[in-house]
Amino acid sequence: MSNAPHILVIDDEPQIQRAIRTILTEKGFKVTTASRGEEGLTLAATNEPDIVILDLGLPDMDGVEVCTRLREWTQCPIIILSVRDSERDKVAALDKGADDYLTKPFGIEELLARVRVALRHSTSRQGTQSKVIHAGMLMIDLAWHIVKRGDEEIKLTATEYKLLAYLAANHGRVLTHQSILANVWDPADANHTEYLRVYMRQLRKKLEVDPERPQFILTEPGIGYRFIADE
Repeated sequence: MSNAPHILVIDDEPQIQRAIRTILTEKGFKVTTASRGEEGLTLAATNEPDIVILDLGLPDMDGVEVCTRLREWTQCPIIILSVRDSERDKVAALDKGADDYLTKPFGIEELLARVRVALRHSTSRQGTQSKVIHAGMLMIDLAWHIVKRGDEEIKLTATEYKLLAYLAANHGRVLTHQSILANVWDPADANHTEYLRVYMRQLRKKLEVDPERPQFILTEPGIGYRFIADE
């Protein structure tokens, strides 16, 4: 267990803490829990977890503030927990640097899938991210700016490629509309979602077998998009 990934769970619901601890411990993870935001920040600073699972509804401080303070000094992946009607809070936390979210109630396989993705993010942030992303028949070479489907090279405009590269480089993560616009276009364009809709439609037409039922660029309703790459 000494080399097991360490996951810090910050959530004030005892049943959620117990469930997550049981699931992840059985899978070989080391799990530490906190019930309050300040306690979680202290444990994060002293234990340096590999992943933080953070509830947005904490008794002493807002979960978005916890996320903001964590991002002042650590890049470890943050998975936020939220109830179904807190879409605005999800977006706020993701824009402050969270990587992903789980909506309560969630299933065991969904939790484990999010943790696996977060661990891959952690590895990529340590400088070992592959420059070639595979997603089904798609191949995206981030170093050489080449996109292929099978043996066929797909021609993209400069903006289409920049959008795809940003999505693919962050594959598995939920990227908000605002973060995509700010990174692909300009921070001043962060509210111009019509840009994003137009280019996303064009990109799906070129990449997806059925643009109306995308397999690679998935919509997170009301929040943003997620690129799905091969494991």
